[in-house]
Amino acid sequence: MPTLPSSPVGFNLLAWSAPISEKMHPITERLKTIGYDGIECFIDYQDVAAYRQFGDHLRQLNLQSTCVMVMSPDENPASDSRQIRDQALTRLKEAIDRAQAMGASVICGPFHSAFAMFSRQEPQPDEYERSAEVLHAAGEYARQANIVLTPEALNRFECYLCNTMSQLLELVRRADHPNVRAMFDTHHANMEEKRFPDAIRTIAPVLAHVHISENDRGTPGDGHIPWDDTFRTLAEINYTGWMTIEAFTRNDTAFANSINVWREYNDPWDIAENGFTFIKTMQAKYAK
Repeated sequence: MPTLPSSPVGFNLLAWSAPISEKMHPITERLKTIGYDGIECFIDYQDVAAYRQFGDHLRQLNLQSTCVMVMSPDENPASDSRQIRDQALTRLKEAIDRAQAMGASVICGPFHSAFAMFSRQEPQPDEYERSAEVLHAAGEYARQANIVLTPEALNRFECYLCNTMSQLLELVRRADHPNVRAMFDTHHANMEEKRFPDAIRTIAPVLAHVHISENDRGTPGDGHIPWDDTFRTLAEINYTGWMTIEAFTRNDTAFANSINVWREYNDPWDIAENGFTFIKTMQAKYAK
C-alpha cells in the first residue's frame, strides 16, 4: 500500500468572494477553527497594501496562504504581439509582488494564456514557445520572492492551450525554470483525462499544487470524481504539496457570472466542513 505523506490542506476563498478585505476575516477565522492549514485567494488589481494587511491577519491566525489568478486577452502570454506578452509579464510580476506581500508560497491558475479566449485552431508550437518564454521570465522574478508558479490545465470550454497534463508538462519543460512547476485540478481532469492515475503520474515530475474539486464544483466527496484513484496515486508519487479545495457558489455574483456559475451546488460551509473531513479521511486511508 502506498503511503501518502502529510500534505497541508487549504481552502479557496472564491466560494465567498474574489476580492479580499476585512469582511473575509470572520471566514478565515472559522476556517482556522475547522482545521485548515491555509487559505487561497484570488489576485486582482487591489493595491499591494491590501495583500500585506490580509497577510498580517493570516499570520496572526497562524494560517499559510496561496494565490490563484487568471489572465485577460490584453495580458496573454501566448499572444503573437510582443506588447501583449510584455503586459502579461508585467501582470505576473505585479501578482508576485502581491503574493509576496501576503506571504504566499504558490501562485496557481491558467496564467499560461488568456482565460476563455480561443484561437479556433489547435494550439500551435509557437504559442507554447511564447508562453514558455514569459513563464521563464516570471519564474526568475518569482525566485527572489520564494514563490512557485504553478500553471493549470483547464477544460476545453475555458481554455485551448493546455487541457491535459501531457500538454502542461510540455509547457513547463519548455519554460525550464525551477520556480515554474505545475498543478493538477480534479474538476478539469474529470473532463479531459482518460484516467486519473495516468494523468497524475504524467505530471508528477513537476507537480507542486493540487486542487481538490468535485465534478460539479460542490463538496468534495459528494460527486463522481475517482477519489480513491486520486489519493492513491498522489501517495505513490510521494506528493507533499498543498491539497486545496476550490469550489464555487454565487455569493460573489460578478465572479460567478464571469465563470458561468449559474446555480448553487452546496452551501460554502458545507463544502468547507465536510470537504475538510473528506480530505483528512482520504489522507488517513492512504497513510496506512
